[in-house]
Amino acid sequence: MSISLYAASVPVFKQMLDSLSAILVKAEAQAGERKIEPDALLQARLYPDMFQLVRQVQIAVDFAKGVTARLAGVEVPSYPDAEKNFADLQALIAKVLAFIASIEPAQIDGQEGREIITRPGTPKEKRFTGQSYLLTYGLPQFFFHVTTAYAILRHNGVEIGKMDFIGKP
Repeated sequence: MSISLYAASVPVFKQMLDSLSAILVKAEAQAGERKIEPDALLQARLYPDMFQLVRQVQIAVDFAKGVTARLAGVEVPSYPDAEKNFADLQALIAKVLAFIASIEPAQIDGQEGREIITRPGTPKEKRFTGQSYLLTYGLPQFFFHVTTAYAILRHNGVEIGKMDFIGKP
């Protein structure tokens, strides 16, 4: 039995972006309760050479929208990375959730062999089939940044756990 490319992508992105949104709600609430400046969490990072929380969220949503768009053969929406607070991050997540919800299964299913080129014309250019792009590049990148956002918040004392990360299927 096989699984569709759509089933392996859009519902996974939706579940994890919903989870990320809920984690950010908890982080903002707990910052307020503990009188922690929100920017202390938004700019937090696990190590000096890693991106801060805001950037981790931006990159995670970039992968959700980019992978979905490329698999569907539609233009990747472009949003400026201008988020500065929790409300901005929530708006970004909502925008990306609306975009991926607009993609129908028929646009993605059957695109396993579609050629996808990332960073075309640059020294970092990579070529994939649709299936390998999703399974060996897009999903791992997406999960890395969602996991890192979770880890930053947990490391900074936000009371979240495994079920917060997993969210609701």
